[in-house]
Amino acid sequence: MPLGNTSAERIAAIHAAQRDYFRSGATLPADFRRIMLRRMEQALRQWERRLCDALWQDLRKSPEEACLTELSIVRSEVRNHLRHLGRWMRPERRPSPLKLFPSASRILSEPLGTALIVSPWNYPVQLLLNPLVGAISAGCTAVLKPSPYTPHVSATLRAMIGEIYDERYVAVVEGNRDVNTLLLDRRWDLVFFTGSPALGRIVMAAAARHLTPVILELGGKSPCIVDRGADVETAARRIAWGKTLNAGQTCIAPDYLLLHESLADAFPAAYARALRRLHGDDARQSPHYVRLVNDRAFDRVASYLAQGTVRLGGRTDRAERYIEPTLLTEVDPLAPVMREEIFGPVLPVVPFRTTDEAVAFVTEREKPLALYYFGPEKSGREVLRRTSSGGACLNDTIMHIANEHLPFGGVGDSGMGRYHGRDSFDAFSHRRAVVETPTWIDPPFRYMPYKLFRYVKRIL
Repeated sequence: MPLGNTSAERIAAIHAAQRDYFRSGATLPADFRRIMLRRMEQALRQWERRLCDALWQDLRKSPEEACLTELSIVRSEVRNHLRHLGRWMRPERRPSPLKLFPSASRILSEPLGTALIVSPWNYPVQLLLNPLVGAISAGCTAVLKPSPYTPHVSATLRAMIGEIYDERYVAVVEGNRDVNTLLLDRRWDLVFFTGSPALGRIVMAAAARHLTPVILELGGKSPCIVDRGADVETAARRIAWGKTLNAGQTCIAPDYLLLHESLADAFPAAYARALRRLHGDDARQSPHYVRLVNDRAFDRVASYLAQGTVRLGGRTDRAERYIEPTLLTEVDPLAPVMREEIFGPVLPVVPFRTTDEAVAFVTEREKPLALYYFGPEKSGREVLRRTSSGGACLNDTIMHIANEHLPFGGVGDSGMGRYHGRDSFDAFSHRRAVVETPTWIDPPFRYMPYKLFRYVKRIL
């Protein structure tokens, strides 16, 4: 189902209409924002079946996984914003020092304006609509650009958004990277991009031409450390779940496993048992095991199987874009499988002797989007103290994204900026400093020729 490219003329018309609509002030009232958020909440219920069908067509994602990893996360985000929007919009008082007497100080949260939101294909509903919740909550307008690699989802979202919102307020444009170029050539008040670090650099360079702020939610190689003292069965089950969710096509999936040498045999056996519980004896037959998004992705991930020893799994079927969950051992740290984000169900294993060695392995590389540690909590907290990542879990994987009260975002090569909850509201807002000074008194000390300055200097 190929998608057509939205024309340059239509993009220009939508962009101009949204800028005019924002300037009209229509998006500013709290009641308007709440109505628009409730429309999304209602649409997610009414369109659930169609969205799930589209996710199955594009990714073979089961309805259960679609609900768990896509729709429920957006619903929770909407409800959180509806619950707290009034408080977030309220001016925040700040103390004023004596030198500003009799002024009062506060911070106003004002919408940035017209936002461009560009989303990837791996979670095409969540990663398009979750940022939109923040844009609506903050009082912005938004142009949405879904991925062409999930055409059924893109078409369904276009229809849903067109039904509930005027395109002067929220609009969907579609197409390939030529459309991305057309969009990035225009001046926006914020660009919110989710994708790879390579594309993030292109987005940031384009935004720099207009001094447009950006939020970049990127990826990278998220390490998973299984240390001495870990509960091996629990670790294996949670890592297998996190790695095979969406067939590993998750920006925060465990990308490589640092395994204490004492667990070299126990962990693979536990991992095999965990996979059988999750997907049966043959993951290919599981209704909950997703396929790779396209042939190019399949070929890239399948090529990693030759870059180590297949300890577990390894079967593939290109016609179905199926790759079995795989443990890969004896890998070269300089091989592509250890340098590139895998974005698939292949998990390379690197042994280590001491926690210091594992920490050094992580810190010698780019800062990841997520870090997972399995082992004693005290040791895990020490690992967190000595490393840096966008987010982290101790004795778990993935679940930090499920808490709408926690910020989500990268650091360094894995991104900049953060969202979810209050952080989404702030991401699309400008926090404006305001000093209000009454006129009933006008102290003369700040005016030239600075009389009695020796006394004024004492309070500066």
